[in-house]
Amino acid sequence: MSRVYNFSAGPAMLPEEVLQQAASEMMDYQGSGMSVMEMSHRGKVYDGIIKKAEENFRKLVGVPDNYKVLFLQGGASTQFAMIPMNLMVNRKAAYIVTGQWAKKAYQEAAMYGEAIKIASSEDKTFSYIPDCSDLDIPEDVDYVYICENNTIYGTEYFTLPNTKGHILVSDVSSNFLSRPIDVEKYGVFFGGVQKNIGPAGLAIAVIREDLIREDVLPGTPTMLRYKIHADNGSMYNTPSCYNIYICGLVFEWLMKRGGLTEIEKYNQAKAKILYDYLDESKLFKGTVRREDRSLMNVPFVIGDKDMEAEFIKSAEANGFIALKGHRTVGGMRASIYNAMPIEGVQKLVEFMKDFEVKH
Repeated sequence: MSRVYNFSAGPAMLPEEVLQQAASEMMDYQGSGMSVMEMSHRGKVYDGIIKKAEENFRKLVGVPDNYKVLFLQGGASTQFAMIPMNLMVNRKAAYIVTGQWAKKAYQEAAMYGEAIKIASSEDKTFSYIPDCSDLDIPEDVDYVYICENNTIYGTEYFTLPNTKGHILVSDVSSNFLSRPIDVEKYGVFFGGVQKNIGPAGLAIAVIREDLIREDVLPGTPTMLRYKIHADNGSMYNTPSCYNIYICGLVFEWLMKRGGLTEIEKYNQAKAKILYDYLDESKLFKGTVRREDRSLMNVPFVIGDKDMEAEFIKSAEANGFIALKGHRTVGGMRASIYNAMPIEGVQKLVEFMKDFEVKH
């Protein structure tokens, strides 16, 4: 069977080149006589893999020396607790709630201290990013938290909030490595890798060194302390060895393609094809305010549930997989991460045009 165009929101498609390289090295990684899956994380060969992955990630993103890069288990959702446990020294934090994952992080933080919702777009089903240029932020909050790209609702911050001198913490899971960022604007950013970088089960967290402290909240488990992982080079326990290896291959693939500046141009071109069609279509309609439209996740609707079900079924039969919208919003959603080739988006739009003509 030939490969399909996989529009899944995550776990999502990986670059074919990366999968082919992993396949060729599956039984014998570079003459070691074993697979990366079965080698000791303490051995010299794996030490080279994890060090190179971190080095390339730093180069790609432009991570300064005073930030630690941590490869952590438990996906991004574990970070919803790790952030307050490690950073909420005054037991007070500000949250901007722009979707389900920001809401979950906000609810989690409320278990450890006072979580203050300083802005939200819940009033319009999270279909926009609120104005964050002059928010009412209490002086004594430990940090301001955002989810930078909302996978379910298809919104993305293109201007970071004015945190008025407070530490910015950002969940970047679904726009990770999709465009350049200025690392120094963040105290912490983190993301699960299963959308844009690698297989599920790993999160990467980038943390400014002065925020890695001994004095975490009482009762914080050893495994949930950033300092433990930072002091041990992400090797306090057995890391997600194979996932880190695949992420390393993706970092190399991105570097070969000209880094984050070039992948941003590619992602903008892909998104434009789909959004331009949605803007002119009489049948399909985008659901997000124009200036807040994500480059990664594009939700759209027909407005007729039966016809939407028919479209999803027909799309699947034609090799366009996982276009069903999240259960909380319905409709359809095309996730067009870095690995989605531009022809995948072009062919999807052609298919949508044909469907529209028939209906």
